[in-house]
Amino acid sequence: MTSRIGVVTFPGTLDDQDALRAARLAGAEPVPLWHRDKDLHQVDAVVLAGGFSYGDYLRAGAISRFSPVMETVIEQARAGMPVLGICNGFQILTEAHLLPGAMLRNNHLHFVCRDQKLRVENAGTAWTADYEQGQEISVPLKNMDGRYVADERTLDELEAEGRVAFRYLDVNPNGSLRDIAGITNAAGNVVGLMPHPEHAVEPLVGTGRTDGLGFFTSILKKLVNA
Repeated sequence: MTSRIGVVTFPGTLDDQDALRAARLAGAEPVPLWHRDKDLHQVDAVVLAGGFSYGDYLRAGAISRFSPVMETVIEQARAGMPVLGICNGFQILTEAHLLPGAMLRNNHLHFVCRDQKLRVENAGTAWTADYEQGQEISVPLKNMDGRYVADERTLDELEAEGRVAFRYLDVNPNGSLRDIAGITNAAGNVVGLMPHPEHAVEPLVGTGRTDGLGFFTSILKKLVNA
């Protein structure tokens, strides 16, 4: 049976179709999910896609965190369902307290859009198993509120427990503390990152590379072997 990957659309989501396409290219059955529907329609994993949900009013992700679908996503994530938050999705995961820390305005106060080099720091999560620890990849980055922050105790815990999933290389594009580009929860089923792997899944578009496809092939292998 083909694994089903759901992608949630909120008002202002931009990259849901890209995430659905990435899931399909990896071999999954992509399932669109609407933010006002609590029913996850029997998906095996969920992607919270990038964009500017609710126009980033109050704080990026602060309103979306209270959408009806998130009640089920939070419940299922705590029960072990794999959840990936990309850009705005990462912001929503921090607002929902599924991941620690917060996302603030870029330190230079400008929107940034570029191909970004990353280093894989944790290849043991549900979404990163097809990578090697220390592997360098390049995926697009585009954000205004992408600066990851947390108190020193939380940062030290993330480092000590191996929960920093990705780190920026060459340049820190937004002032994120300790060059953190993405993190995971302790169980490894919830991952959030600011760069956009769904834009690097086929050579014709994006970076011209397929460095982001590993997120989606990783989760498929995890679901098949579960």
